[in-house]
Amino acid sequence: MASFPLHTTSTVAHLSKNTNHSSAASFSFTTSQFFLNQKRDHVKKSLSCRAAKDSSDREAASNNIGDGKFDRRDILLGLGGLYGTTAVSGAAFAAPVDTTKCGEATTLPPGVIPKIDCCPPPNPDIIDFVFPSKRQPLRIRPAAHMLDAKYIAKFNRAMQLMRDLPKDDPHSFAQQAAIHCAYCDSAYQMVGFPNKKIDVHFSWLFFPFHRWYLYFYEKILGKLIDDPTFGLPYWNWDSPNGAPIPAIFADPKSPLYDTLRDALHQPPLKADLNYSKDKPSPTDESELIKSNNTVMYNQMVSAAKTPELFFGKPYRGGYDQIKGQGSIENIPHTQIHIWTGDPNQPYGEDMGRFYSAGRDPIFYSHHANVDRMWNIWKTLPGKNRKDITDTDYLDSAFLFYDENKQLVRVKVRDCLDTKKLGYDYQEVPLPWLRSRPVRKAKKRSKGGRGSANAAEAPAPILDASKALPKLLDGILKVNVPRPKKSRTKEEKEDEEEILEIDGIEYDGDEYIKFDVYINDEDEVDSGPQNAEFAGAFSNVPSKVNKKVKASLSLGITELLEDLEADDDEGLVVALVPRTGKGKVSIGSIKIRFSS
Repeated sequence: MASFPLHTTSTVAHLSKNTNHSSAASFSFTTSQFFLNQKRDHVKKSLSCRAAKDSSDREAASNNIGDGKFDRRDILLGLGGLYGTTAVSGAAFAAPVDTTKCGEATTLPPGVIPKIDCCPPPNPDIIDFVFPSKRQPLRIRPAAHMLDAKYIAKFNRAMQLMRDLPKDDPHSFAQQAAIHCAYCDSAYQMVGFPNKKIDVHFSWLFFPFHRWYLYFYEKILGKLIDDPTFGLPYWNWDSPNGAPIPAIFADPKSPLYDTLRDALHQPPLKADLNYSKDKPSPTDESELIKSNNTVMYNQMVSAAKTPELFFGKPYRGGYDQIKGQGSIENIPHTQIHIWTGDPNQPYGEDMGRFYSAGRDPIFYSHHANVDRMWNIWKTLPGKNRKDITDTDYLDSAFLFYDENKQLVRVKVRDCLDTKKLGYDYQEVPLPWLRSRPVRKAKKRSKGGRGSANAAEAPAPILDASKALPKLLDGILKVNVPRPKKSRTKEEKEDEEEILEIDGIEYDGDEYIKFDVYINDEDEVDSGPQNAEFAGAFSNVPSKVNKKVKASLSLGITELLEDLEADDDEGLVVALVPRTGKGKVSIGSIKIRFSS
């Protein structure tokens, strides 16, 4: 692999056609040489460190200037859409990429499947993103199940033209699919940290990375058919009418078709938004719709009232990623991937694996609906439904080829408003907004540390502080104390009560799903339509032979009101393995408040 040039913010102009920085000369030596020679110019400008690091850690880091060391706060995130680059700045960025260390996306045993190489050749010609002209009409992304014949013909033509391009063309469908493969399956390393791989999932980078990804994909399709108004359709799986795979993707003669999908999940069957491979979906359609609506209510309304709960955990350079996905990324984003992918393939291709998901055209419409959820979430009631303001997040950068085959540097801060980017979504009804789940358990006695009756429970109720860590090889029920009970309305609005499940460990190649219930007296084998259902943990399988450590955060303030458990000193939390029983361990379970 050829080496990639590294640039300080004062030298970006040398390679950038659109920048305000003064120019000097570019550099192209090793990462370690670069940081050792440049450290003094940037350490003094460094901003906030990871929240978990205290002031003494920050002071100690800054004192390393004169002894040949550098601090991770000098590293600029450069997540390239197809290629990537790196730079150095005074700000602390989330997860810098060492593009000179791009490797195989998966490390699979010899002979299982061919090695996956998603790394294209470098391109140092980079410009900074400029917002589209306000004179251009707003592109409207339509619901895929509501398209007319004219639009379908246009979409098919654009997709066929993209498929027909040479594989090494940055506009080709093969190269578009490679974007997701490289940056979502650990092909890249962090700059200066050769043992730390990059994965934009399970973190606050999930939403903005995929928004930019789709933005350029959509623009390229429009360019191919000479239609700048073209809007990528979204798979409206949050609506009963839009839940099946859209018909435009189910025609075997269409360039939108993919052979590696689950043959049992074809239209008119509706997607199960709480799908588990080892647990049958509701066979009664009305029950499935009810379950889907309450899943959406839980993931968008009751369990996602703060930025952390919705977007996911911070992801900062130089640190091991403690994977903590946001509510929508967890469910139903993951369920749609697993439900759609071909289970007869060794690894659930195409949608069922990160490295291959972009090879299915439906992936982009699936993520268009995920992106739409971001827009909707900010319009729902609640004073904390706002975009993240952390500079590490806002200044995180990616690189993508635009519709003119120009490599463009984009930042998270520039994608927060889709109308500024020139697009919006067709409005459709949101039936899940009126689908608050109802309590199913019989009335509970008050007092104690959560008073679920152990004699009626399918598993003994253990003390969380003593029973964990534990392999989840069956139903696990633990009693978890609350830090405070009987909170006022104002306290609840200021701070969300959060159930935190930490130390979730499993092999990344395994598909894992377990459901979480609170104070479920009679049984724990119910579903999302019941208020006792707090949420679930799930993942899209990724890199093999790699131990993954993750966490799950569930907002439970509204749930406790529904269960009349506001005055309880403790809660009975039940984890029910659905897929991957005996293949995941749980480190700890606690209750905390959002900050």
